[in-house]
Amino acid sequence: MPAAPFVDLKVHHEPHGVSDRFALGFTKLLRFCADTFFARKYGHRAVVLETVAAVPGMVGATITHLKCLRRMCDDNGWIRTLMEEAENERMHLMTFIEVAKPTLFERFVVLAAQWVFYIGFFVLYLVSSKTAHRVVGYFEEEAVISYTQYLAEIDEGRTANVPAPEIAKRYWKLPHDATLRDVVLVVRADEAHHRDVNHAFASELNGADVTSSIAPYPEHAAQIHTAA
Repeated sequence: MPAAPFVDLKVHHEPHGVSDRFALGFTKLLRFCADTFFARKYGHRAVVLETVAAVPGMVGATITHLKCLRRMCDDNGWIRTLMEEAENERMHLMTFIEVAKPTLFERFVVLAAQWVFYIGFFVLYLVSSKTAHRVVGYFEEEAVISYTQYLAEIDEGRTANVPAPEIAKRYWKLPHDATLRDVVLVVRADEAHHRDVNHAFASELNGADVTSSIAPYPEHAAQIHTAA
């Protein structure tokens, strides 16, 4: 099996100002709820959290698209990047549905979480897109931590390293004998990229010059698929 995609596990944006502290506090609250509700059921946690994670990219792309139409200006590649993020997170969800086989109750939680979060995030993005992207950056920091813990569960034998779902092998171009561990590795790499992009977007909205530090999503995806 080729080497796993590199992921910097130490990345953390230190909060500056009220906006960042709100974003971090909100993220920690949701993390507490996830830890309380799912404990170490990482596959089931992924199903619910990925349905929430698939919302911000679509919301951001929609509002940015409308803003660019209204102002008759260029989006500087943001719309495509955010749409790619939303589609990528949706594939995470479809993959872990195959792995975890959610119950009817968990499916209801997914639907409820999606509606509540969509409305809340839409309002937040309208009020402060900078805060919204910072929230996503912190969400993805937590996602990287969660998937690292998921890997430990697999490596230590507490979670079975079952064969990778076919949908995951097609999407990430994984080999035919790929396993759940391979899936978690590429998903974690995706989340790390979303983390870096959204933190960079938030910093750019705050006036920082960070455009050179962001790799467009499609190229990043190609690197992951090749490495996997």
